[in-house]
Amino acid sequence: MDQIQAMRIFTRIVELQSFSRAAEDLNLPRATVSTTLKRLELRLGVRLLVRTTRRLHITDEGEIYYHRCLQLLDALAETDALFAHQRRQPQGKVRVDMPHSLAREVVIPALPAFTARYPQIEVTITANDSAIDLLHHGVDCVLRAWPSAEEQLVTHARAALPQVTCASPGYLAEYGRPLSPQALAGHRMVGYLFRPGQQAEALEFRQNDETTVVRLPCALNVSGADAYIAAGRSGFGLIQAARHALQRELAAGELVEVMAETAPPPMPVWLMHPPGRFIAPRVRVMLDWLAALLQQMEAR
Repeated sequence: MDQIQAMRIFTRIVELQSFSRAAEDLNLPRATVSTTLKRLELRLGVRLLVRTTRRLHITDEGEIYYHRCLQLLDALAETDALFAHQRRQPQGKVRVDMPHSLAREVVIPALPAFTARYPQIEVTITANDSAIDLLHHGVDCVLRAWPSAEEQLVTHARAALPQVTCASPGYLAEYGRPLSPQALAGHRMVGYLFRPGQQAEALEFRQNDETTVVRLPCALNVSGADAYIAAGRSGFGLIQAARHALQRELAAGELVEVMAETAPPPMPVWLMHPPGRFIAPRVRVMLDWLAALLQQMEAR
């Protein structure tokens, strides 16, 4: 038996003082109304209404149950109205996790447009370059530069962002400016570690629709995008990163792009959220906004 429907039927019987009028009001067969009340009384184990030839009498138990039903049905209606309003003007807190460079160079500079459009949403951005447990940390969605199939996250959008190879002017003055991957003998790279204990990521170059992988000696290994860029700026070797993450250093001349004709493959970025059939309106608008932002970055 549908408990909510049974409550609605019972309250209309009480208010209209008639099974027939309640059935007509709810557009239900009279037999359905009568059967529902009988099953309701049987389930509760009390008599709610006493029928005579002239009228209906509500019992003491029925009076208590009637007022409680009104409270619950009103609360349900308020909840439905709340989420209807949420669809029109989402509100609440949204927490997003992403790499430092995306937060610093892309998302936060563009965020005023989002908060102006959705002033009742409070945004929290956690920036890091390693995976976190979304459910444990209460995160609604993530931007990541690596897939997370083991977490069974749902991919909302994906983009491929341009990458560049670069080094500091001081490094190039000492080691020379390489013109191709084949000319990298004697050069060094900054080692980037996704996780402690792992081997540093190799450099990658696109040549004739193929990717050439080159591993160079490292004087310094780091984890985290900020440390990686700082190491490249300080002359420790060649680095490869998304262009958006290096735009300030490139514009200031602190880093110089090299081998543009054999640039690294684009960096894939995934926008993901925990599995679940229902996505709150506040999270949905954030997902859609971030997806559009990724498309803009890819088109640059």
